[in-house]
Amino acid sequence: MIAGPGPRRPAPGGGLAVLVVVTVLAVLAAPHAPALGGLLVGRRAAIAWPAAPAAPAIRRPPPGAARAVAFALSQRGKPYRWGAHGPWAFDCSGLTWAAWRSAGLTIPRTAAGQLAGLPRVRGGLRPGDLLIYRTDSPTGRHVAMVVGGGRMVEAQGRSIPVRVTPIRGGWLGAVRPAAGR
Repeated sequence: MIAGPGPRRPAPGGGLAVLVVVTVLAVLAAPHAPALGGLLVGRRAAIAWPAAPAAPAIRRPPPGAARAVAFALSQRGKPYRWGAHGPWAFDCSGLTWAAWRSAGLTIPRTAAGQLAGLPRVRGGLRPGDLLIYRTDSPTGRHVAMVVGGGRMVEAQGRSIPVRVTPIRGGWLGAVRPAAGR
């Protein structure tokens, strides 16, 4: 009788390497499990990206703020133009000025004026609040409107249409046009 080579043994540590790889893949895929599950059962599913980190708490807006937010969101896709305040194009402060005007409230026209002339936000952000940022623009200021869910609507700059983006940190101030209303 001729003896064969005997039972085959795995290389030392091979099973551990596979376990580590599978564990890392599972951890990376966990946030996308619902979308991936949809793919497994034949449905079309999009993988949702996580929200912006450290998004501030959002509270329910007063009615005027809801109208201002709705107006600003309806301007998505319109072009940016320096000094424009609608209806066909907007700059950043022109968008926020026109949005609040549509809600029946007159606010300062420029981002610097809005920061200086409106009440500061105390506590969490609400839809309709304005976030003022420092920029390299001639005025040195940029303004965007909080829309909720860690997002804001803005007319950011040349060749970028009005759009919704995640709230960025590092703003100079947050103001609430509807304070006291």
